[in-house]
Amino acid sequence: MLFNTCSSFNSSSSLSSRHLCHPDDSSTLLQFKNSFYSNGTIFWEKGKDCCEWSGVTCGKVTGHVIGLNLGLSGLQGNIHSNSSLFFLHHLERLDLSDNDFRVPLEISHLSNLVSLNLSLPGVRLDTLSFNRIAQNLTNLRELNLYTVDMSSVVPDSFNNLSSSLNTLRLSRCNLQEKFPESIFRRPNLRSLYLGYNRNLTGYFPKSNWSSSLETLRLSYTRISVDWHHLTRNLKSLRDLSLRNCSFVGPYPALPGNLTQIMQLDLSHNGFGGQIPWSLLKFERLTNLDLSGNNYVEKQQVVPIPRHLTELDLFENLLNGTIPSWLGSLPSLEVLSVGSNQLSGDIIEFQSSHSLTRLDFSDNKLHGLIPRSIFELEKVTAFDLSSNNLSGIVEFENFSKLQSLSYLNLSSNHLSLSFHHFSNNTWPQLSILALLSCNISEFPYFLRASPNLETLDLSHNKIQGKVPKWLSAVVKDSLRQLDLSYNFFTGGLPIPPPSTFFFFISNNQLTGEMPPTICSLSRLQILDLSNNKLSGKIHQCLGDFSQSLSVLDLRKNKFDGMIPMTFSKGNVLRNLGLDGNQLEGPLPPSLLTCRDLEVLDVGNNKIHDTFPNWLESLPKLQVLILRSNKFHGAIGNPTSKFPFQKLCIMDLSHNLFNGLLPTKYFENLAAMINSQEHELKYMGEGYYHDTVVVTVKGFEIEMVKIQTFFTSIDFSNNSFIGEISNVIGKLKSLKGLNFSNNELTSTIPPSFGELSNLEWLDLSSNGLVGEIPGQLANLTSLSSGNTGLCGLPLSKTCGAHQSPPSSFRQEGDLEHWNGFDWKVVLMGYASGVVIGISVAYLVLSNGQPNWLVKVIGRKQHRKTVKITQRRA
Repeated sequence: MLFNTCSSFNSSSSLSSRHLCHPDDSSTLLQFKNSFYSNGTIFWEKGKDCCEWSGVTCGKVTGHVIGLNLGLSGLQGNIHSNSSLFFLHHLERLDLSDNDFRVPLEISHLSNLVSLNLSLPGVRLDTLSFNRIAQNLTNLRELNLYTVDMSSVVPDSFNNLSSSLNTLRLSRCNLQEKFPESIFRRPNLRSLYLGYNRNLTGYFPKSNWSSSLETLRLSYTRISVDWHHLTRNLKSLRDLSLRNCSFVGPYPALPGNLTQIMQLDLSHNGFGGQIPWSLLKFERLTNLDLSGNNYVEKQQVVPIPRHLTELDLFENLLNGTIPSWLGSLPSLEVLSVGSNQLSGDIIEFQSSHSLTRLDFSDNKLHGLIPRSIFELEKVTAFDLSSNNLSGIVEFENFSKLQSLSYLNLSSNHLSLSFHHFSNNTWPQLSILALLSCNISEFPYFLRASPNLETLDLSHNKIQGKVPKWLSAVVKDSLRQLDLSYNFFTGGLPIPPPSTFFFFISNNQLTGEMPPTICSLSRLQILDLSNNKLSGKIHQCLGDFSQSLSVLDLRKNKFDGMIPMTFSKGNVLRNLGLDGNQLEGPLPPSLLTCRDLEVLDVGNNKIHDTFPNWLESLPKLQVLILRSNKFHGAIGNPTSKFPFQKLCIMDLSHNLFNGLLPTKYFENLAAMINSQEHELKYMGEGYYHDTVVVTVKGFEIEMVKIQTFFTSIDFSNNSFIGEISNVIGKLKSLKGLNFSNNELTSTIPPSFGELSNLEWLDLSSNGLVGEIPGQLANLTSLSSGNTGLCGLPLSKTCGAHQSPPSSFRQEGDLEHWNGFDWKVVLMGYASGVVIGISVAYLVLSNGQPNWLVKVIGRKQHRKTVKITQRRA
C-alpha cells in the first residue's frame, strides 16, 4: 500500500471534540460506497466523523478528505464517469488496489493526486487512457499499476509522466516493445519496478543516470543489462532484482560498486564459476539470491556477513560439504541450498539462531539429523527431503518447534516414530510431507493440527483404515491429501469438501464408491487407481465439480456404464478408466470435455463402434481404446481437421475391420510435424499423466509422457487391404504396430521416410514382396547395436556373426539404466517376406527421463514400470 489507512488525527487532538470532516465529503463518500457491492470490509457509520472512518485521511486545517485507501476492500462493480468519487477535489492519495471494478478516464480529473494505486487485476489501459492520466496528474509522485494490462500502451507514453515522479510500479503489466531510456534519467526517480514484462526490451542510457535511484527491478524482462555500467552509475541502489535477465556480453565477474545495496537478486541467469562471495563485503547486504545458476563451490576464506538475513543458493551445482560458517551467522533467517550436489553431514547451528526457514532438499547429504536442528525454535519451514539421511527419528524431538508450518522429510533413509508425540500439538502446521519415510502407523498427533492444508504420507507402510477423525479435524483447511502406495484397507475414505487434490492410489481399498464423494465440489484431481474398488461409478462424477481436471480410476473393479453426463464448461483434462469391467458405449457427452487431453478406457468391456465424434476435441493427445469390444470399420473423418493434437492412438485388441483409415492418417498433424520439441511432459503441477504402451509383448508404463512421444497401435484386429504410402508423412512417429491383422500387398517404400521411427511391427499379416530398400534408412532401428546386420539394414552379415537374442534374461532387465537397448527381428526368405517383425525397446544411458524397473514377468510378457510419478 502507498499510504496508511489510519486517520490523520489521534484521540489526543484538542480538536477531537468536534466533527472535522467537511460535510460535503462525508456525503460524497457514503454515496460512493453505496454504489458498490461490498463484502462488508468497509464500516463507515453515518453520523460519525468521516475523518475517523477506516481508510480515510483528512487535512488538519480544512477537514477535506486528502487520502482514501480502499485497497482489498472487496468492492465489486464499476466506477461510472459521474461517480461521486470525482467530487473529492482535495484528494491527494488514492488506493483502489485489489478490488473488482473498472476505472473510467475521469480518474484523471483528480488533479491534486500525488499518489495513485490502480493495481487492479483484469483492468486494461490503452495509450489514450494512460496519456490522459499522465498529462492531467502533474503532481503525481507515486504511480502503481501492478498487474494492469498495458499491452496496447506505447512505451514512449511514459515520457508524459510528471517530472516529480519518484516511484513507478509497472510489474506484470504485459508491456511490449522498447522501454524509453529517458525514464532512467528522471532526476527524482527513486523506485522503478518493471519486472515480469517478458516482452519488454530496451537499453540503459550511456550517461546522465538518475543518481537517486534506490530500487530497480527488471526480473523477467528483455532489457539489456550491462552490469559494469549499471553498478558504476547507480551507487545509491539498495534493492536490485535482475532475476532471469538479458546480460550484455560475458557473464559479469561481480560484484561492482554497490556499497549501499541491501537486497540483491541475480537468480536464474545461468552464471557459472565460483560463487562470488566478494558480494558479502557489502556491509549493508541483508538479502542475497543466487539461485538457479551454475555456480560451483570451492572452499575459500569468506568474509562473515554479520547482517545477512537471507541467502538463497537453491538449484546450482554446489558440491562438497556445507560451509560450517553458515551455522554461525547471527542474523541469518532464511537459508536455502536445496537442489545442489552437496554431500557430507548437515552442519550444526547455534541454539540461539534466528533461522526461520531452512532448505537442504535434493542433495547427497547423509548421516543423522543434527540435534541442533531440533533447538531452532523460530523455524517455520524445514525441508530435508531427497537426501541420504538415515537413522530413527523420534518425532518428539520436534516438540520445541511450535512455530513450524512446513515440514518435509520425504525420500531419505529415515525411519519415523510417533510413539511419544501423540499428545503434542503443532497448531501452525500447514504442510507435512513424509513420503517414503518407513512409516508404519498413522500420525495421530495430527488431531491437534486444524490448519493442515497439505498432507503427503505416500510410499510408506501404513496399514489399516484411514482414521475418520482426519476429515473432521481439517474440514475447512485441507487442500491436498496423498495417501497413495500404502496398505490402507476398508472402504474409500472421503476427504473434506475443501479438498482440491486427493490421491489414494495403489492401496487395498475395497467396496463401492460412497455417495458422499459427490460433495467434493472443489476437487481438481481425484486418483483412486490401483485398488479393489467395485460397483458402479457415480453419475455425479461427470459434473460434481466444475474444477475437476483429472479423474483416474484405472485398475479397479468398477462395472456398469461410464457416467453419461459430462456438464458443459467442465475442465476435465485426463479421464483414466483402464483396467475395469465397464460396459456399454462411450457417452457422447464426452464431447463437452473441450479440455480433454488424455482418454484411456483400455481393458474394459465397452461395446461400441469407433467414436469418430471425438475427432473434434481440440486438445486430445492420447486415445486408448485397447482391449475392448469396439467393432466395425473406422471409416473417414467427419470434420475438416480431425485429431489435430493426437500423439498416441491405441486401438489394439478389438474387433475393428475394414480398411486402414488412410484419411485419418493424412490429418494427424502432431505426428506429421517432424520438428523436435523441448523436453516437456504431459500433465500439470503435482500430477503427471501416465500411459501404457505395448512394444513386442512388453507393456511399458510411461509415468511421465514426453510431449513429443508418438505411437500408433492397431494390432490384433481384422483390418484388411493395403498399407498406404501416406504413413510416410508421419515423420514424428516413434512406434508403429499393425501386427496380427489381415493386411496384404507390399510394404510401402515411404516407410523409409519415418526418420524418427524406433519400433515397427508388421508381423502376422499377409504381406508379400521384397523388403523395400528404403528401410535401410531407418538408422534408429540399428543404433547402438553393432551386432545387427542383414536386410533391411545397410550392414551385411559375416559368416561368424550370430543374430541377437530377442529377449534378455530377467537379471539383465534389472540392470537396465536407460533407453539404449534396441532389438530388431526380421524373418525373410529368398527376398520374399514371409512375415516381418521389427521390434524396438530403448532404454537411454545416463540419467533417464523414463526410469524403469522390472516388476513382473508372465511367460513372454515383461512389464516395466516407472517408479517416480509425482512432479
